[in-house]
Amino acid sequence: MKRTTLVLGACGQIGTELTLNLREKYGKDTVLATDIMEPSLIELKEGPFEILDVSDTNSLREICEKYNVNTVYHLVAMLSAKGEKFPMEAWDLNMRSLLNLLELAKGKVIEKIFWPSSIAVFGPTTPKQNTPQQTVMEPSTVYGISKLAGERWCEYYFNKYNIDVRSIRYPGLISWKSQPGGGTTDYAVEIYYKALEEGKYTSYISKYRTLPMMYIEDAVRATIELTNAPSENLKIRSSYNLAGMSFDPSTIGASIKNILPEFKLNFNPDYREEIAASWPESIDDSAARLDWGWTPKYDLKTMTEVMLKNLRTKLQLS
Repeated sequence: MKRTTLVLGACGQIGTELTLNLREKYGKDTVLATDIMEPSLIELKEGPFEILDVSDTNSLREICEKYNVNTVYHLVAMLSAKGEKFPMEAWDLNMRSLLNLLELAKGKVIEKIFWPSSIAVFGPTTPKQNTPQQTVMEPSTVYGISKLAGERWCEYYFNKYNIDVRSIRYPGLISWKSQPGGGTTDYAVEIYYKALEEGKYTSYISKYRTLPMMYIEDAVRATIELTNAPSENLKIRSSYNLAGMSFDPSTIGASIKNILPEFKLNFNPDYREEIAASWPESIDDSAARLDWGWTPKYDLKTMTEVMLKNLRTKLQLS
């Protein structure tokens, strides 16, 4: 029986792009997409799809056994901004789903797990510039706390049971195919939509609040490259730092104005500004570059060009 790759949370911001990329590389029938709801993007239905609640241990096991799953990309999580509104639900979802998978791997039901961490594992006491791979980690959000705990569980299962689990600390991710799902860095996606639809945007992050960011194509490529890297090359089994670019709202606004000169950007910081203030401004990802050859392709200029071009088509604007 053929082996299958499983994407959990396939309808989300990362899951959508990752599923389509994996199917293009390896064939539609080899990648099973799952989510808690039906996909709105028709392309996700052009291969196997199942409704799945990842917190349901029995259903998760049944899916893995039914499709002979060997590799799992686990992209289900309640993100930072939403998690602050529902802290217990965020902790329960983020932790239970990961531990369910780790236990399935321990029981030899699956062979390899990719699980995303985040720059949210860092906190106000972390060095903000060129944040090291190993540093002070005192997160101040439930999302960051759950991701830090998840990193420790991943490393524990690797050391204790030799589970092949791999992870990246994603920066803020920017994409156009699917909407983001409640993260603090979502402004950097919303700004492109509003620039085209209304010609203006009010940022909930302050003018000069710099954060690490990455275009989704780089993030997906990094995810697949790490998952495919030879196991013996990987020195880190908690989670790898990953960097693309760093900018603040005023800088991304200026990049949009270069293409849309009439664009207006205003500022009205809310509770998400406090979350952003606790995170790094730039990331040292030298370990990822050394261990598995990571290097980004997109900078702010090229990303802005691609985002506006594709969103103009998606939104059917002239």
